[in-house]
Amino acid sequence: MVLRSNLTCIILTCLLAVSGQPMAGTMIIDDRSTGTLKSSHFGQWRLVTDQVMGGRSSGELVADQYLGRACLRMRGRVSTENNGGFVQLALDLADGKQLDGSGYTGLELEVAGNGERYNLHLRTSELWLPWQSYRAEFVAGPKWRKISIPFSAFEAYRTRSEFNPAKLIRIGVVAIGRPFDADLCVGRVFFYKE
Repeated sequence: MVLRSNLTCIILTCLLAVSGQPMAGTMIIDDRSTGTLKSSHFGQWRLVTDQVMGGRSSGELVADQYLGRACLRMRGRVSTENNGGFVQLALDLADGKQLDGSGYTGLELEVAGNGERYNLHLRTSELWLPWQSYRAEFVAGPKWRKISIPFSAFEAYRTRSEFNPAKLIRIGVVAIGRPFDADLCVGRVFFYKE
């Protein structure tokens, strides 16, 4: 009976590794199992554009499938007209309360896209102004790829506050800073620990 139990555990571990599911030492933010804009463990993803402050960028956010994987797909046109310049896929964490990510190394995302540069923005409860964030850049090519971004790689933007992963309140995946057409698919999102 013990041998059968051990064999079952080994098989399950191999299946998880082959399926690409996050393993021990992770906290899932969204595994795309809902098939909607709702994340699997937090609130609802939403689209935010610079139109909230008079800009001219536009976009759409849908639950989609890309190369056989469930994803969030953000498409749009980033325009720098009228002091604009972003289209963002945003998720508030823990119902607006702080989420403690200090036990983790950083964030991992599965992404695919049109070969453009995108940003990952984190906000903490220590930031007051809407343009403040901690930022890291990545490229999303046409094939699915898992990117790992350690918290140490995030740079403060328009704030002198040190980044504190124990006080996370929002994640944003952003097309920003220059005129271009955005087409980005985001699969699973999770905190990882090395």
